[in-house]
Amino acid sequence: MKVVYHPRYEEVYASDPAAKAGRMESIIKEISPHFEIVMAEPATVGDIGLVHSREHIKYVQRMALTYEIALLAAGGAIKAAELAAEGQPAFALIRPPGHHASRDHCWGFCFFNNMAISIAKLRKEGRIKTAVIVDIDLHFGDGTADIFENIPEVIYFHPEGRNRQGFVDGVSRFLAQIKADVVAVSAGFDRHEQDWGGLLKTEDYKTIGRLVKECAERVCQGKRYGVLEGGYNHSVLGRNVKALLKGMS
Repeated sequence: MKVVYHPRYEEVYASDPAAKAGRMESIIKEISPHFEIVMAEPATVGDIGLVHSREHIKYVQRMALTYEIALLAAGGAIKAAELAAEGQPAFALIRPPGHHASRDHCWGFCFFNNMAISIAKLRKEGRIKTAVIVDIDLHFGDGTADIFENIPEVIYFHPEGRNRQGFVDGVSRFLAQIKADVVAVSAGFDRHEQDWGGLLKTEDYKTIGRLVKECAERVCQGKRYGVLEGGYNHSVLGRNVKALLKGMS
């Protein structure tokens, strides 16, 4: 499992919880001894334009620092997707997150839809035709769902569950019935019992990662990757990310 990262993700580009100081450091400190770190590069405006309108791109460009980091985040997601397409499982340890960014609008700490851009680029380049996105964040990724609403080759799934086991079982049932050229995870960690959602334990993320790995090995030669979304309790975030990555590895 390779982890795509860049020190600039540690810059505080906004006042929201996803951009808070120390968030990325808490993760990289936990996982860097265990996984190979690969340097991210910025996405191009052409990459962003695969899923976002010109007007939306201009809107984000007005926030100069945020725009720079958002391009780098999208580029990190693209790099993770490219590694996965080559048969190398990867995780984009990036920010800002992206799943609330639709073609013309964004909210919820998001600016560009990193996951959607990465999938769209793989499709444009002919590396894949179909994809499945499993979004385990606490919040529904309305931006991702909107972007792929009329593209049946890309399936977006946001599991729900009233308890831990129900949530994990929902992921398992879904993955047992899908077919795709790549399996991607919008990896939010705010469902953790010590985060906003108050539901999942750290070991549940490892189980989910294992389910993703087993599905990918069954349907698409192991092609799988993840992209960081939410997760705001710095004291547990690194451990949760590490658990998911160990399960996916």
